[in-house]
Amino acid sequence: MGLKQRLSSMLGNSWPQPRRDGAARARAASRVAGPVRLDRRTKDLCRRLKRGEIAVLDHPDLDGAAAEALAERGPAAVVNAALSVTGRYPNHGPSILLEAGIPLLDACGPELFERLKEGQRAELRGEELWVDGAAVARGERLTPELVEERLARARHNLGRELAEFSRNTLEFLERETDVAVGDLPMPPLKVSLRHRPALVVVRGEGYKRDLQWVQPFIRERQPVLIAVDGGADALLEAGHKPHLIVGDMDSASEAALRCGAELIVQTYTDGRPSPGLQRLEELGLTGHALAAPGTSEDLAMLLAYQGGATVIVAVGTHFSLVEFLDKRRAGMASTFLTRLKVGSILVDAKGLSRLYRPDLSRGLLLTLLLSALLPILVVVFNSPPLQRWLGLLGMGIEVWLRRHGLR
Repeated sequence: MGLKQRLSSMLGNSWPQPRRDGAARARAASRVAGPVRLDRRTKDLCRRLKRGEIAVLDHPDLDGAAAEALAERGPAAVVNAALSVTGRYPNHGPSILLEAGIPLLDACGPELFERLKEGQRAELRGEELWVDGAAVARGERLTPELVEERLARARHNLGRELAEFSRNTLEFLERETDVAVGDLPMPPLKVSLRHRPALVVVRGEGYKRDLQWVQPFIRERQPVLIAVDGGADALLEAGHKPHLIVGDMDSASEAALRCGAELIVQTYTDGRPSPGLQRLEELGLTGHALAAPGTSEDLAMLLAYQGGATVIVAVGTHFSLVEFLDKRRAGMASTFLTRLKVGSILVDAKGLSRLYRPDLSRGLLLTLLLSALLPILVVVFNSPPLQRWLGLLGMGIEVWLRRHGLR
């Protein structure tokens, strides 16, 4: 038996194998397989997506909130039929997915949805998606460097987008100011907002972090909890039941809608049929219909303001230009007017978790110290050797004090 064979028998499988070159290792690392889950609407896809599946979507300028929702589901990879960064503005979605370690294959083309079926087993090989031994799509595998390069170019276009955005905002202000600034017809609510704080929760980018940081406020002040669509699920996940759910009811889960909260459906001001009311009817639920312009989060803030809330704390709401472009809105007139109207009592919690980290209070430190000392004291008082040692130590201290005239 040769030396290599004798060593192999002694070491078992630990004999070093030939190392693959860098290109081979990169190819192996770039392969990801899993069942396909596809939907052109990202929010609908996130409801059905399971861990380890390959998410197939059609989402130009993938926004931060959608990317966070995808990352929470733990897909093996994300395949986008559209450009994840078109260059219109610097959107955060692709960076969030890559930071979470989720591969992103970009710009695979709209025909991708014709070539794939739900549940098919697919494999991501480099820049290609394979099904049943054949490549069905080819795109561009995004990297952090490539995304940053595209975002840098997109930042140069932000001025042009801001000009167009401002023009649309001013046109709306001129055309519908009376509608936007007038008081809403308050529905007959069971919960009273008067002289109480209100917490408005929207499932926007970073909402989970900031919702965790307002937990002490919720416990101590007991605010009226107002969820905007999918914000109801966010509150339930955090262990709180919303008092009100406001919106068009397209993002809130059925479980959230059935949690016992009062439902306020935002309907169109021109009298068009409301998909939200239709959904409630299909579920056998009832709600208040309220025709109002602007966004659902604007409506939630106005309800709290007109209801007499002492303070409105907003979590996950949208206000910046990038956030409105993420939502594909051409202007922000309604939000601008709403914030002007409620601004005296509005506190925005966005980014609170990144602003500071509170120090431990003295009471909490004392509690922790006593908790740590308690087991030690129990051991001391129940251990004869330790008791004898402490007795001898006390006698020694007393002798020393007497010798030096201190007792």
